[in-house]
Amino acid sequence: MSQFEKTPGWMDWYANPSKPSFKLPAGAVDAHCHVFGPGNEFPFAPERKYTPCDASKAQLFALRDHLGFARNVVVQATCHGADNRAMVDACKASGGKARGVATVKRSISDVELQELHDAGVRGVRFNFVKRLVDFTPKDELLEIAGRIAKLGWHVVIYFEAVDLPELWDFFTALPTTVVVDHMGRPDVSKGVDSEEFALFLKFMREHQNVWSKVSCPERLSVTGPKALNGEQNAYQDVLPFARRVVEEFPERVLWGTDWPHPNLKDHMPDDGLLVDFIPHIAPTAELQQKLLVDNPMRLYWPELA
Repeated sequence: MSQFEKTPGWMDWYANPSKPSFKLPAGAVDAHCHVFGPGNEFPFAPERKYTPCDASKAQLFALRDHLGFARNVVVQATCHGADNRAMVDACKASGGKARGVATVKRSISDVELQELHDAGVRGVRFNFVKRLVDFTPKDELLEIAGRIAKLGWHVVIYFEAVDLPELWDFFTALPTTVVVDHMGRPDVSKGVDSEEFALFLKFMREHQNVWSKVSCPERLSVTGPKALNGEQNAYQDVLPFARRVVEEFPERVLWGTDWPHPNLKDHMPDDGLLVDFIPHIAPTAELQQKLLVDNPMRLYWPELA
C-alpha cells in the first residue's frame, strides 16, 4: 500500500495495451516517458501539484518491449520536483537503454551535474505550464542553461501555445539545443492555419536549434476519435499539426508515448494504438527512421549515432 493517496479522479495508465499494427523501425526510441515513484521507494515532492499512481521502471521497460521500442528517454516528472532519484534509478537500471532529462535548481553543484551526466542525463526540463509548477525566475533558468551547455546537454521546454509570445525572447536566448514538448500544445480547435500555430512554425523556422516532440495527441485532441477499442485513425484533428511539423522539420522532431500519461482528464489511451498514430504523421519509411531512430540517437546517444 502506497503512503501517498492519488489525486481524486486520477486516471491510471491503460492496463493491457494492444500490440501495435505499425512495426517500429529497428532501434526506435520512445523519447518522452516518465516514471512515478514508486512512492514508498522514491517519495513524491512535498510541493507537488498532483499525486499520481505509482509507475515503476520495470513497468516502463515492459511496455517498451511490448510496443517494440529499443530505448527510452525518461523525463523528470513534476510530481518529483527537482529530486531526480527515480528517473536516475531508471536510467541506471536500463543497461544503457535509457537516457534522462532532469529538473535542477540553481543550487546544484558541478559535481552533482557530472553525476547526473554519468547516470545518463542529457537535458534539463523547464516547465512553464502554470497549473503544474510554480514559476522559476528566468535569470535562474538562463544560468542553469549556461552551465548544462558545457556538458553538451539541451533544454526541454513545456509551455502552452498562448504563452509563446511572452516567452519568445527567453527561449531564443537559450544557449543550447531547445526541445519543445508536444508542439507547444496548440489549440487544435483553431485549425492548423491559425496565427498561434503559424507563430510556432516561425519559431522553429527562424531558430535552427529548436526541435519539437510531435507527441501527446491524446492531450491536444478535441474531436478525436480516441485511441481506444482498436481505433486505427485516432486523433484526426491533431494529425495535420504533427504532420506539418514532421514534414517541414524532419531532422528536428522526436516522438514519445508520454507513458504513464500524467493528469489526463478525458480518457486514457491504449499505448499500442498511440504507436499506430505514428505512420499517419510520418508517412514514409525515411521520415519514420528520422523521427524514431536517427534524431533521438543524435540527441541522446551521440556516441552511437
